[in-house]
Amino acid sequence: MSTFTRRTFLKTAGIGGSGLMLGVSLPASALSNDKPFKQDEFNPNAFIHLSEDGSTTIYCGRCEMGQGISTALPAAVADEMEADWDQVTVLQGEGNEDKYGPQATGGSASIRLMYLPMREAGAAAKFMLEAAAAKKWNTDISQCYAKKHVVYHRGSDKKLSFGELATLAGTMPAPEKPTLKQKSQYQYIGKELKRHDQDDVVVGKRVYGVDTKLPGMKYAAIVHCPVLDGKLKSVDKSAALAIKGVSDVIEIDRFDIPFGSLGGVAVVADNSWTAQQGVKALKVEWDTGKNAVYETKAYKKQLIANVEKSAEVMDSRGDTPKALEKAKHTHSATYTGGHLCHAPMEPNASVVWVKEDSCEVWASTQSPADIQKVLGQYLQREPKDIKVNVMMAGGAFGRKFKCDYVHEAAVISQKVNAPVQLTWTREEDMRTGYYHSVSAQHIEAGFDDDGNVDAWLQRVAFPSINSLFDKSVERAPKGATKDVYNHPFGVKNMQVESGLAPAHTRIGWYRAVYAIFYGFAIASFADELAHKAGIDSFAFLNKLYDNNTNPKQTEQIERSKHVLALAAEKSGYHQRDKLPDGQGIGLAVHYSFSSYVAMAVHVEVDGDNIKVLNVDCAVDCGQVLNLDGATAQMEGAVVMGMSLSLYTEIVFRDGQVVNSNFHDYPVLRINEMPNVRVHLVDSDKEPTGLGEPGVSPFPPALANAIFAATGKRYRDLPIKPMSV
Repeated sequence: MSTFTRRTFLKTAGIGGSGLMLGVSLPASALSNDKPFKQDEFNPNAFIHLSEDGSTTIYCGRCEMGQGISTALPAAVADEMEADWDQVTVLQGEGNEDKYGPQATGGSASIRLMYLPMREAGAAAKFMLEAAAAKKWNTDISQCYAKKHVVYHRGSDKKLSFGELATLAGTMPAPEKPTLKQKSQYQYIGKELKRHDQDDVVVGKRVYGVDTKLPGMKYAAIVHCPVLDGKLKSVDKSAALAIKGVSDVIEIDRFDIPFGSLGGVAVVADNSWTAQQGVKALKVEWDTGKNAVYETKAYKKQLIANVEKSAEVMDSRGDTPKALEKAKHTHSATYTGGHLCHAPMEPNASVVWVKEDSCEVWASTQSPADIQKVLGQYLQREPKDIKVNVMMAGGAFGRKFKCDYVHEAAVISQKVNAPVQLTWTREEDMRTGYYHSVSAQHIEAGFDDDGNVDAWLQRVAFPSINSLFDKSVERAPKGATKDVYNHPFGVKNMQVESGLAPAHTRIGWYRAVYAIFYGFAIASFADELAHKAGIDSFAFLNKLYDNNTNPKQTEQIERSKHVLALAAEKSGYHQRDKLPDGQGIGLAVHYSFSSYVAMAVHVEVDGDNIKVLNVDCAVDCGQVLNLDGATAQMEGAVVMGMSLSLYTEIVFRDGQVVNSNFHDYPVLRINEMPNVRVHLVDSDKEPTGLGEPGVSPFPPALANAIFAATGKRYRDLPIKPMSV
């Protein structure tokens, strides 16, 4: 653990060669609520490099996967620094937590954790530049001010460019707590700013992980046992080795640590297509093992049975069973959802070159530190000795947090003594990847004649992500049910229970994680209760919030109600009686990842044809960094939410995934895209998560809209599953 203080680091980082280099540090407390991310006491997580020619490079230590983090955070640095954005180049930091701090990118945590430290880095750089100008002019620093890459003297027409001051600024003492701008002074924060790499993306010049090419590189494809914990019985390699261009067939043993390989058979060739044809030519027999019995249709029925009876109590207040027994009115419902696959547009790909004295990786990854940890264990080397070049990811959604595909490339590289690019086919990722949990939730509530809810019992059952790390875990642990228990609805008697749900496949983080099925169940059930009580859904939701008298949740309540009111107003919900027959508007609001999102979904239903016309998203995520990026995040959340609501589900039979590609795991097509209107709350609050909280309100808002249009309730997702 480093003994440097933040001030010591800021002082020393500015010295050493021409120009100004500046690092920032992140307090250890910043990550205390963001497991599984960890960090030491001191972790510099970003660098500013200002050259003598004025060019400015800002390194982004977080991983860019299309969410726009490599624009939003560097722009905040540039804003505080008073840098000219046109003179800024953004580069991705390599995998190095000692240099850049925690780099695991997930949980909608990047802006939440990095916003303040990176602003302080920019403000410190500005102070040091102004101090350098003051020294040159032999005046007080208060007489100097920076503006758009230039420092000016207040009492004259003297000015010096950042480039002219860069080297001297590097010798100036860094401020311990630099003064930050007021909101009214922002130049880039909270404005519409195009992505720094937008032009390259549009013309196809952006380099993604799969684009990595090295001299002498070999190409590999792989096949795994289609059933979790299955083993290789035999493989006939002869047909594969007979293909021109195939150089080797390599058996990879299971590496039984989190994110290690399941074990499989890889074909090495002189191009990726030939490697894939080689895999198809293999004759492989598997011992499928105990999980060959896994059938998702039967498993979902078992989960329903497990939540419709008493389960293990996780949290409780009041006396919920007694309150339900005494309630004037009661209502219950059970909600289910299937497994989901991440299905990023760029399949898993990495290049690894293992040498006797080094190992270098090029990978689209959400967690370079996990690559270093896994390869360090496999190669029996120190994690810091594994160099990871973090590449742009063409989508991830949680899948590229896990590095099994990198570990496998390292195994192959070591055996063939050459750099190797391993690319999983989409079919291989869909059939042997990680999956969002299948789930069942049962809710019972008691309420009076005025619609006041006095009791709420919620039982949940889903295979836990914790099963990746501990195979004995067979139900959602207490921490995974806190989002239900701490929901800001005001219910005096609340009990949350967790039913048995052993995992038969690999469960992994998926965009929005638990909020998908919690949001669907809670917001759908609230709409059902409103109908049972004969109260408008908007009024009923407000009543639920108003009945919460916990002062610790006052802010949650007020901000939840505000986004709900905004979505209702913008969608025309209060004038829905003027809609034609077959149309309806449904509301949902959910708090997750410290953000507040409400959605109003407007649908038209004709028999089995469900057409989403409009979606109004109201979002309170505190201070927005980039209006354009925030809007895009919500539009993307609607696409994903609509896909999983209507179509997408991973189906297992005989322990194997039946789906294989987008023809039987369809995502939303452009001709189905509704009109999406995003309403961002202008806020002075600290920024919070935005990548994930937009997904969870869509499914219940859609289901509630369909009910409003037709009177039919949907409690199982997806609503229109494929026949596979």
